[in-house]
Amino acid sequence: MTYPPDRTAQFSTTAPPWPYCGHGADPAGSPIGCRGRRVAPHGECLAHLGDSHGADYLASLGPGSDLDHRGTSLTEDLLNRLLDAVRDPATQRPYLGAARFDTASFLGDAEFGGTHFRDEAGFEQAVFLGVARFAATEFGGDAQFERARFRGAQFREARFDGRAWFGEARFSEEARFDRARFAGYARFGLARFLNNAAFGGAQFLENIGFQGTRFGGHAWFHGARFERESRLGPLACAGSLDLSAVVFAAPAVIEAAAEKVWCIRTRWEATAVLRLRYATVDLGETVLAHPLSITAQPAPFTDRTGTDWSQGALDEGDLGGRDARVHMASLRGVDAAHLTLHDVDLTHCLLSGAVHLDQLRLEGECTLGLPPAGVLRHGRIPMRWTARQTLAEEHHWRAAQGYDGWTAASAGAPVPGPSALAPLYRHLRKSFEDGKNEPDSADFYYGEMEMRRHDLKRPRAECALLALYWAVSGYGLRASRALAWLLGAMAVTVLVMMLWGLPRADA
Repeated sequence: MTYPPDRTAQFSTTAPPWPYCGHGADPAGSPIGCRGRRVAPHGECLAHLGDSHGADYLASLGPGSDLDHRGTSLTEDLLNRLLDAVRDPATQRPYLGAARFDTASFLGDAEFGGTHFRDEAGFEQAVFLGVARFAATEFGGDAQFERARFRGAQFREARFDGRAWFGEARFSEEARFDRARFAGYARFGLARFLNNAAFGGAQFLENIGFQGTRFGGHAWFHGARFERESRLGPLACAGSLDLSAVVFAAPAVIEAAAEKVWCIRTRWEATAVLRLRYATVDLGETVLAHPLSITAQPAPFTDRTGTDWSQGALDEGDLGGRDARVHMASLRGVDAAHLTLHDVDLTHCLLSGAVHLDQLRLEGECTLGLPPAGVLRHGRIPMRWTARQTLAEEHHWRAAQGYDGWTAASAGAPVPGPSALAPLYRHLRKSFEDGKNEPDSADFYYGEMEMRRHDLKRPRAECALLALYWAVSGYGLRASRALAWLLGAMAVTVLVMMLWGLPRADA
């Protein structure tokens, strides 16, 4: 987004609703000319005032003055002189009353850091060609940034006491809202962040709106706090949507098409619903005080009027066309008593350390991993694995033991042994049984017995008995194996009878 200094967005064929400057008007090219608001009693805007008139105007300002420079092109030097004119000598911070910079162009860096806007601050459709710095700025009234265009935006520790409007704003470089405080309604609907956006540690005290928002990079909300009922999305995030250490103090609905969703150590103090597409989700050590459901959204998100976001404002970008299934990465340290998963892939999900897995609700098509197919080897022993649902940790343990075809853990990751995996299988079996899914619960019974058989901490006699139980009948679950043993025993019996016959009874 670049404009020559003398041909900014203020030159247009449409006359603005305020008394405008008109400098540079050209009937053949730009009949309106400069759209900057006139500085009374002169006929020019601040950018085109003569030196003497400009100096007189700046000298007439003081702390708390109202400013109206809509449509004006402001260089970095001119903006600095304007803010110096309203600087409070007690605090050394610019202090403004009502400020209107709608459709203004800031041709260099805009240094508003530490400024106090007592009343409304209007920057609607403003264009920032340099870095816009609003760090530690206080907005006492509504802050209007709708359809503004930012190159880089710094709102660290900004304070919005009124409503904050960023709808349809565009951020071409990284946007920082770290530790910002939104006391009123915060609207980012249809905003577009072409790079990363950071809201780490931000406080949202009222309702928020992120409907149709697009993030071209990562969206960080790490450590943020949402005090009121929240609705994040539908939104699209090409990178990670980081909700780690976030506190949701009220009910929340999150709808996102994202590559990754991190909820590590997140606190859910009210009911919450996550509807996701494409995402790999990590819930490690999250705190659930109320029900939380995670659902895979099979179709693109639509708004309340039925408009297809993916074809309209919400573009899924590079995510589109991929497998939209949701994958769980970890439930470590989670109390699963309040958790419901619907149509979620658990193939690579780490469950060790989770509690109350017997109360975990799995609905729809929640798949787990399968053993490797075909005949593989363990050392010199050829093996064929029985098809069943398996945990990711069993894959890691068997790969560490040298079994071919099983998925190894990532480098440096802990690998729990059979004594830790057996209870996981037992709890999941109970969860399936409580859900009246006895056929699939049998796989977890098989996995539990397998882990007990390989647990070297158990007595040798028990392990030997389990090995015999496995060999004879597959823990009572493999009828073909039991039938084969039965037929074998019958064949041996018939052979013995044919060779030696029955003993004669004495006369």
